[in-house]
Amino acid sequence: MSTCCVLGGLLLLPLSALGSAAVPRVGTHDGFTRLVIDLPGPTPVRSVLTQGNTVLTVSVKGPLGASQGPLRAAGVVAYVTTPQRLTVQLAAGTRGASVRVLPASGTLPDRLVIDVPVASSSALAPVKAAPAPRQARLSLVRPAVRQPILRVVLDAGHGGVDAGMSSPWVTEKAITLDVALRVRTYLLQRGVQVIMVRSSDTQLSVNKRDDLERRARLGSAASVNAYVSIHVNSSDGAASGIETYYFGTAGSDAAGSIAVLENGGGSTGRALTRQASATAQTLVGDLLSQAKLTFSAQLARSIQGQLIGLTGATDRGVRSDAFYVIRNPAIPAILTEIGFGSNAEEGAKLAQAGYRERVAGAIAQGILKFLNHPL
Repeated sequence: MSTCCVLGGLLLLPLSALGSAAVPRVGTHDGFTRLVIDLPGPTPVRSVLTQGNTVLTVSVKGPLGASQGPLRAAGVVAYVTTPQRLTVQLAAGTRGASVRVLPASGTLPDRLVIDVPVASSSALAPVKAAPAPRQARLSLVRPAVRQPILRVVLDAGHGGVDAGMSSPWVTEKAITLDVALRVRTYLLQRGVQVIMVRSSDTQLSVNKRDDLERRARLGSAASVNAYVSIHVNSSDGAASGIETYYFGTAGSDAAGSIAVLENGGGSTGRALTRQASATAQTLVGDLLSQAKLTFSAQLARSIQGQLIGLTGATDRGVRSDAFYVIRNPAIPAILTEIGFGSNAEEGAKLAQAGYRERVAGAIAQGILKFLNHPL
């Protein structure tokens, strides 16, 4: 009997396991990365590239088995298979991908083969040809394949007229900006392009709805690989720890959702949370959106794991909620609460530059690990 996984009100991959797990075999070659999945028989396929050539969707007559996970090779990031669909998150800047089916041969079954072009280690190396007639020699140069460009959006939560949470130790808008700028430094040093939602104490709009709308819009760009929103948590009690979110419904008690505070608080926060939660409900039946949300969950787990490992903070886990700023599932998008500024011990830590440097390094490593980029 097959089971479904329900997280945060979203049915993530309603996957009846109608076949064995369809896990791509990955091969790295000079100039391309190859993914191979066994098919149950002669199977027509249809492929489409979306989001600026960063999401490859292959529809099959199937059935395929249910599987998902990261892909540890150049040009590819992660994959999700459902009974009749394979979705692959490609690196930004990838110049297309070829899809074909190889017929069964000998002991080999029918196979789906995907070739993703990547930078060739010998792209510019001359290749000597055999002597041509009359001893004329040819010097051939292999065409260069452009290295995919990785781009990440960093959203320092709040800013300007919106201070976010405030305590005797920290103010959210200052902490999130400082950490985001440190993450940017880490990523730039490793060749990753960074788009900052804000790089100073300002806002995109004094109207909270418009401000969040503009922030979210930056995460829908076709050339972006990931969107990371950084926040500081708050509680009336002694709560502490780090938690990371991807998009989902607010649950039955929307008023108690942490998203309400990050969506502006008060009546505005409740209204935006209800709107975002309604958006989440409409995604349940969209398998492509489900696949993209699964990529977001993978990014969240990568960042959360690094944060806990490098800070030693209490692990509050990976969750989902109706955050307005990450409601667009076009790319992997997460929101991380890097600690409780309201907690005396944790607030004091966040006030220290050395601790914020560790937090930033952890976020950057989580992003790089998800993107299969050298740390």
